[in-house]
Amino acid sequence: MPDSLPNGSSDKVKYLILGCGSIGYNVVEELAHDSDEIIIIDSDEKRVEDLRDQNYEAIVRDIQKNDFLESLPAPEVVFVLSSDKNANLEAVKTVKDIYPSAYVIARAVDRLSLSFLEQAGADITLYPQEVFAKSAVHHIRKLHSSRLARKLYRFLSESEGIMGIFLHANPDPDAISSAMGLCAIAKSASGGKLECRIVYDGKIGHQENRAFVTLLDIEMVKYSEEVINECDYFALVDSPGPGINNSVPDNIHVNIIVDHHMPPDNEQAVPAEFVDIRPNAGATASIITQYIQELGISIDQKVATALIYGIRADTRDFSRNTTPQDLNYAAYLLPLTDGDLLSKITSPSMSPETLEGFGNAIRNRKVQSGYLFTNVGYVRNRDIIPQAADLMIQLEGINTAIAYGIGEEFITISARNKDIRLHVGNVLKEAFSDIGEAGGHSTMAAARIPLNSFSLVKNKEELLALVIEPILERFADLVEINKKEPNEI
Repeated sequence: MPDSLPNGSSDKVKYLILGCGSIGYNVVEELAHDSDEIIIIDSDEKRVEDLRDQNYEAIVRDIQKNDFLESLPAPEVVFVLSSDKNANLEAVKTVKDIYPSAYVIARAVDRLSLSFLEQAGADITLYPQEVFAKSAVHHIRKLHSSRLARKLYRFLSESEGIMGIFLHANPDPDAISSAMGLCAIAKSASGGKLECRIVYDGKIGHQENRAFVTLLDIEMVKYSEEVINECDYFALVDSPGPGINNSVPDNIHVNIIVDHHMPPDNEQAVPAEFVDIRPNAGATASIITQYIQELGISIDQKVATALIYGIRADTRDFSRNTTPQDLNYAAYLLPLTDGDLLSKITSPSMSPETLEGFGNAIRNRKVQSGYLFTNVGYVRNRDIIPQAADLMIQLEGINTAIAYGIGEEFITISARNKDIRLHVGNVLKEAFSDIGEAGGHSTMAAARIPLNSFSLVKNKEELLALVIEPILERFADLVEINKKEPNEI
């Protein structure tokens, strides 16, 4: 019975494989590309002989016995991969007792074994069935997204004329950069036969957003009926359908929709030729970047810089609603970007109106049971309101921050949330969707309530004070805040 190494060994070895069935053998083949410092232990004599015939160092030993490591060199990494759960558990205990600094990757035969192996000291525990399931889901998602990219490319390749790419009202960098990316794809697919126009409505008020548009010299046109009439094709980015926080008429046939927001419950599916809505994506710019990567399209520094900033802005520098895919696409874009330009965009000057809005938010803040409510007042630049919410959520003891303000046409409410028990987007939708537009993600959301009924009121500040209390009471009822007066802080 071969129970020792035939060729001798040094004091240390990189990999030690315990159990070399089908899983163990596949691991050995992968590791062999990296190093030839591999020792295999298995209780099956015939298997060991076969491994030796393939020039692997292998010995016959029982990994349940306390002395199975005797005379072996110290391993850096140990894979415990037998099909016997008791043997794997005993082996992990023995390895960690003798070589506490060694990394141990252990196979769990069932879900119950996962916790036992972790308690025994395994650094990584793997349940093969679960690994297979996750891998299968990952591959099917990748296949689906690849097919979507090709479907979009085919549609654009067969199109010529003018395509209007419409952004949501008061567009942010995610929407603008997504439109730029879609333009790049359209140019490549159509061979230049399809001309793109990025169309926006409202204002670009946030100082970073203005710096973004100015420094990248992004060409956009203001929404008008003339622009609508000139377009042969219509696309929406960062918006789930016509009329949903955008000026596109309901009777317009939209050809392309790419977004990461779930459409309102009362909205029917839009019959577009191409629709890709992924609520789990951190940014629409991530989806557009995936198309570019899948299709192998070359983009210039301007587009790459815009897309990476769009992803960063919508995920708040990868700190909210971020998926591993968002990080992967940012890593893909990073070598293509203009780093100096990106730094300038993220360090803009602050306008006096923004500073005054922050002052109002600080003075007017009220807190109740971890919920902060603050009145930003009358604003010409509605982007100040979400910026105020971003500022307030950083206060100690605050789990949810609600900032609200009033403009010429709307009351705007912006929410930020750190409470994992609360999906603030769903709460805002339930509270306000019957009187305006509302929705968002679990950590960030917004609502917009039109002032049609109050158009004759001249003093906007007084109007806000008049209508906001019953409006916010809906939110308070839904999150079951204790019925007591908020304390000012």
